[in-house]
Amino acid sequence: MERTRVIIADDESIIRMDLREMLTNLGYLVVGEVGDGRSAVNLARELKPDIVIMDIKMPDMDGIEAAQLLTEERVSPVLLLTAFSQRELVDRAAEAGVAGYIVKPFRESDLGPAIEVALARFAEFRTLEQEVGNLQEALETRKVVDRAKGILMDSQGLKEAEAFRKIQKMSMNTRRPMKEVAEAIILAHQAGEQ
Repeated sequence: MERTRVIIADDESIIRMDLREMLTNLGYLVVGEVGDGRSAVNLARELKPDIVIMDIKMPDMDGIEAAQLLTEERVSPVLLLTAFSQRELVDRAAEAGVAGYIVKPFRESDLGPAIEVALARFAEFRTLEQEVGNLQEALETRKVVDRAKGILMDSQGLKEAEAFRKIQKMSMNTRRPMKEVAEAIILAHQAGEQ
């Protein structure tokens, strides 16, 4: 089984060292360490880790800004480790799409479950995103096929079911998706009108 790859971002080298040791003890593979948010984003873009664990308060770019970029770009989930538990920071972290939040001081035994939950949430998010994409594609296909059916019904005097079967048969005969066949019918109709 492949080990989960982790990037650590904290401006305190002692914290990074302790965190690396805890993660290694838990069986995780630390693939990079940085001391600021911008470096964390750049390293994560390059290495594509399974998760990024970072502090909030860091120079150059704070952990929440970095987390937002990594989340928007779908690079990897972010688990924030911080000494700050103010409501405003927690709200900002939630808005940024952070997958988990642990307040310092924490124990090694807190880390594993937080990482696993963050990874699971990120996987769920990706699955939902894929499902939404599939539904959007299906809806787009349906709209195009309906439009092509209308063209066939008007131009060839077909009933709706006959027009659908004609598109379906053309799709099977040409080994092209129904959406492509429908788009071709629409293009041919538009070309014929000009």
